[in-house]
Amino acid sequence: MHQPHPYEPYESHESYGPYEPYGSHEPYESHEPLAAPRKNRRPAVIAVALLLLLVLVPVAVDRFTAVQVESRAAKAFQQGMHTPLPPEVHVHGFPVLTQIAAGRLRDVDITAHDIPADDTTGALPVSELSLHLTGLTKSDDDRQARARSARATARLAYADISDALGLPVSRGNRDDRLRATVALPLGADVTTTATLSAASGNRIAFKDFEVADGPLSRVAETVLDKAFEQPIQLRNIPDGLHLRSVTATETGLTAHFSGTSVTFHATGTTRNTSADDNSSRT
Repeated sequence: MHQPHPYEPYESHESYGPYEPYGSHEPYESHEPLAAPRKNRRPAVIAVALLLLLVLVPVAVDRFTAVQVESRAAKAFQQGMHTPLPPEVHVHGFPVLTQIAAGRLRDVDITAHDIPADDTTGALPVSELSLHLTGLTKSDDDRQARARSARATARLAYADISDALGLPVSRGNRDDRLRATVALPLGADVTTTATLSAASGNRIAFKDFEVADGPLSRVAETVLDKAFEQPIQLRNIPDGLHLRSVTATETGLTAHFSGTSVTFHATGTTRNTSADDNSSRT
């Protein structure tokens, strides 16, 4: 067997092809689509923001103005009616700025609590007074305000009515009747009911007495005559409101009023009188 001479070059029996440089291969091609150029959305965002500002800023300004008007009205009403706390005031309608510019508020709701009675004997405090005013204007000196028309509901507690009459009273067997208990000598009591009615001059009158448990004694009759001889006068109601009806509930009497040219005074007391006003009751 032939052995290669140590100085003979080594020859491989494998044949190699010609050398091909790296760059001879076909270039790599990507099959992913090219991304579309991104659009600039800033102008659209700015336009929407400006539109929101144009809408929200006037609303916020109008709402702020309404709050200021409500606060001033509450303070003036508290001073005029001598309530311990400012009433709740809500101005309706949008925009309020145009109403102020015109000098007239279209619709205003006021709810006041614990309106005290004046110093007149037999006058009743009002537990709650709810008012709906239409066409409210104020005087140039801000001392009074006037509503073109108004509706009101006043609630009177039985405890206050009992103090005014000198008898314990409660709701009768119907919503138009009041129950009163007369204490007789020797510990006896007589229970009687009377029909409620709205009298002129914002007064609550009583009539049609009925005794629930037996005949009425002379002593009881004298007590009832003294208690119910004169109607209860409501003097702490804004000028121009007139009593239309009165009903008895489980907690007290509910009086309904309405009127035109209703006046509110910023200071002092209301000046309701007991004189007949037949024209106001039409």
